[in-house]
Amino acid sequence: MGSKSRNGIMKGKVLMRIYFDHNATTPLHPDVAASMTRVLKEDFGNPSSVHQYGQRAKAILDDARGAVAVLVGAEPAEVVFTSGGTEADNFAIRGAAEALEPAGRRHLVASAIEHEAVLNTFKALAKRGWQTTLVPVDARGVVDPDRVRAALTDTTALVSVMQANNEIGTIQPIAEIAAIAHERGALMHTDAVQSAGKIPIDVAALDVDLLAISAHKFNGPKGAGALWIRRGTRLAAILTGGRHERSRRAGTENVPGLAGLGAAAVAARAKLATEPLRLATLRDRLEAGILAGVPGTAVNGARDSRVANTTNVSFDGVEAESLLIALDLAGVAVSTGSACSSGTLEPSHVLRAMGFPPHRTQNSIRFSLGQDNTEAEVAHVIDILPGIVQKLRSLTGARQPASARH
Repeated sequence: MGSKSRNGIMKGKVLMRIYFDHNATTPLHPDVAASMTRVLKEDFGNPSSVHQYGQRAKAILDDARGAVAVLVGAEPAEVVFTSGGTEADNFAIRGAAEALEPAGRRHLVASAIEHEAVLNTFKALAKRGWQTTLVPVDARGVVDPDRVRAALTDTTALVSVMQANNEIGTIQPIAEIAAIAHERGALMHTDAVQSAGKIPIDVAALDVDLLAISAHKFNGPKGAGALWIRRGTRLAAILTGGRHERSRRAGTENVPGLAGLGAAAVAARAKLATEPLRLATLRDRLEAGILAGVPGTAVNGARDSRVANTTNVSFDGVEAESLLIALDLAGVAVSTGSACSSGTLEPSHVLRAMGFPPHRTQNSIRFSLGQDNTEAEVAHVIDILPGIVQKLRSLTGARQPASARH
């Protein structure tokens, strides 16, 4: 029957699986698994308790808070733990909206390519009377700061623009946008869920007021995240109860998960000097191989300013869902976009906002690489993809494109 090989593709008759969907979630770093296992077994105390068991748990949280602070260039006291990126985004947006409402600031601005955690929170607040504006992006998927400036009013409470897009990987000019927001007295929030651990982050250099991260995007556990809140920024708590997290987020903290977040932050920072270059090399090789080997393909989004692990490619004459399934049957896991939108056949709102025609918003695949991916895996995907695409096109009667588009 054959035996499995960690880095192999096929050994004997065993199909090996390749995971190219790290923007959806990532495998645990070994240090994270070890840290969480130890805490689960040995440190069950409530960090709010004053006895030794509680103080040991509190020390774990303190260490994790410090590690997150180092990862984003902040002070530990400014870090509030959450259950992940969605809660962190909600806390930032809802907390700012409610805190600034008495001052008459009932206007919110975001880019049109934000994650659903931001866009659906805007929709929910709009139903309650807040005014919202979504700023368009260009064909490269980049926000023009001047368009943000034009959208602002004297009643704007918050501007929310993600640092790196989850579908196409483009990096936004956050510092420039933050300066514009502050000129009008608005707070600046950035969803850094897809950039934390992939590029260096310095909240002072970005000049933001609020920054959200999620552990499971950089080899930590699901269900753990954080919101950095600039000292002095007023937010209304969205979870009320006890005095946890300095009365900013009620509820007993998830100590094992947050221990994992801290360990993931330490590991991610240690790899920042080398891992992005390795991943960019693999990503570029994969991208070039697809464009050269599969006619009728094109890369979506800016190629000169994006996180190192991500490429989003459109395939003429192929439905993305069909290609995703075919690749999965061949042992390759990819995505059509945000994992939080899985199970739907809706076209990508990101590609739609970039002005692409309907067929291109529905024929694009995201490849996102991570810590365990290898040259052999990239070579295998380049090798099998042309045949898979050609078969899908022949089944649907789609015209075979003459050549690849770059």
